[in-house]
Amino acid sequence: MSLNVKPSSGHVLTGREAGARALPVVALGTALVLVTYVTPMATLPAAAADLGAGPAAQAWVLSSMSVGLAGALLATGVLGDALGRRRVYLAGLVAVGAGALVCGLAQEPLLLIGARVVQGVGGAAVLACGLALLAHTHAPGPARAHATSVWGASVGLGIATGALLAAALDLGSGWRETYVVTAALAALLLLPSVRALPVSTPAARRVDLPGLALLVLGMSCLVAALTEGRDGVDGPVVGLVVGGVLALAAMVVVERRVREPLVEPALLAHPRFRAATGGSLVLGLGMIGISSYVPTLAQAGLGESLWVGSLLVVAWAAASVVASLLVRLVRHPLEGGRPVAVVLLVVAGGQMIGFGLDEGSAVTRVALAMVVSGLGTGVLNALLGREAVASVPPERAAMGSGANNTARYLGAACGITLTVTLAAHAGSGDTAPAALVAGWNVAVVVSASLTVLGAAAIAVLGRPRT
Repeated sequence: MSLNVKPSSGHVLTGREAGARALPVVALGTALVLVTYVTPMATLPAAAADLGAGPAAQAWVLSSMSVGLAGALLATGVLGDALGRRRVYLAGLVAVGAGALVCGLAQEPLLLIGARVVQGVGGAAVLACGLALLAHTHAPGPARAHATSVWGASVGLGIATGALLAAALDLGSGWRETYVVTAALAALLLLPSVRALPVSTPAARRVDLPGLALLVLGMSCLVAALTEGRDGVDGPVVGLVVGGVLALAAMVVVERRVREPLVEPALLAHPRFRAATGGSLVLGLGMIGISSYVPTLAQAGLGESLWVGSLLVVAWAAASVVASLLVRLVRHPLEGGRPVAVVLLVVAGGQMIGFGLDEGSAVTRVALAMVVSGLGTGVLNALLGREAVASVPPERAAMGSGANNTARYLGAACGITLTVTLAAHAGSGDTAPAALVAGWNVAVVVSASLTVLGAAAIAVLGRPRT
C-alpha cells in the first residue's frame, strides 16, 4: 500500500517521508499531555496554600483535567475527522499551552480549576487526533506497528517525566513554574508541528452538534460526580449522576434519529473495536487507578520519601516504554480480544505481587509489582492504540482514537476514586500507616479482580466472528 500525503508546505511526500516527519512531533505532543496530567500531584500542597484552596477545591484541582479529557476525547476525535485532524490537533496544543499559562498566573482556585479543564480539552484533541494522524501517515502492517509502538512508549515517557519533575519540585521551587514550563514547551512544539503534520482531507459528513453537546455534558457530569463523591454521596453528587445519565440517554435518542451518528452502531458490533475500547476501560479502571496511589503508599504507609514514591511510578512507566517499543518486533499479528485479555492477566498478576504488605515491607516488592504490571501496560498501550484505528474506517480514525482514550480516562477516573475510597476506609480501625497499608491490600485485590473479570469479558466480546 502506498500513501502520499501533503504537509502544510504543499509539497507531496511519500508515506514513509510523511510518517518520519509526523511521528516525532506527535510522540512529543502525547508525552507533553501526560506530563501535564501527572505533575500537579506534587504541586498541589504549595498551590493550595498559596491560593487558599480547601479540601474540595484540592480534589477538583487534581481531577479537573480528567473532566476535560473524558468529556472531550470522543468529541475532538469526531471534530478531527470532520474538520481536519491537523487543525484540531494544533488547536489542542494551543489550548494545552494557554491553559498552563493561565494556571501559572491564577490567583484563586476556581481559575486554576477552569484552566486545568481547558488543558484537558486541549489534551483530548492532541491524543485523539495525534494517533489518527499516525494512522494516516503509516500504512497498515509493520510501518503502523512501529508508529503505534512509539506512540505507546510516549505515553509511558510522559508519565515518567512527570513523576521525575514532581520529585524535583519537592526541592523547593514554586508551584507556578511547572505550569510556565509546560506552556513554554507547548509553544516550542507548535511550530515543528505546523511544519511536520500533514493536512488530512476532512470526511464528507455532518457533525451531529446536539449529540456532541449531550455527550460532552454527560461525560463531564459523570466524571464530576466521581470527583465530588470521594468524600461521600450527597445531593450535588446525586444531581450530577442524574444529569449525566439523562444527558447520555438523550444523546442515544438523538443518535438514533440522525443520518450520520457520532458512532455508527455497526462499530459497536465490531469485535476488534469492542476489544480495544474495553481493554482501555479495564486498564484505566485497574492499573492506572492503583498506580496513582503508589506515591501515597510509599510515603504515608511505608515511610519513604517523595523521591522513592515518584521513582516507583517511573519504574512502571519505564517498563511500559520498553515493552511498547518491543511490540513492533513481534511478527505474529496481535489482533482481537484474545491478546488484549492475555496481557491484562499479566497486569493483574503484577498487581497481586503488591498484595500482603505491612508497615515493615520492603519497597522493592512494590517496585517489582510496578515493573511487571508496567510491562503489560506497555504492550497494551501499543496494542490498543493500533486496534483503535484499525477497527474503524480510515476516515473515522480520530473518532476511533477518541473513543479508545475516552474509555481509558473514564476508567481511570473511576479507578482512582475506587482506590482512594478503599484505601481510606478499609483499614480505618488501625493506626494511620497501618490503616493505609491495609486499605492498599484491599484495593489491590479489588483492582486485580476487576482486571481479570474485564479480561474474561474482552476474550468473549472480542472474539472474531466466523
